[in-house]
Amino acid sequence: MGNLLRVLLAILLPPVGVFFTVGLGGQFWLNILLTILGYIPGIVHAVWIIARQPR
Repeated sequence: MGNLLRVLLAILLPPVGVFFTVGLGGQFWLNILLTILGYIPGIVHAVWIIARQPR
């Protein structure tokens, strides 16, 4: 799945973008927590996770 599609998913539903990038690991659960605490921190974290993954 291309990074552009993951980023779009991360903007709409941040945990979904992280899930497609790293699976059900610790980063996924951290993103769910950040999204619950505030939508913007969830988006920032998701885009950061997607951007730092090797291509």
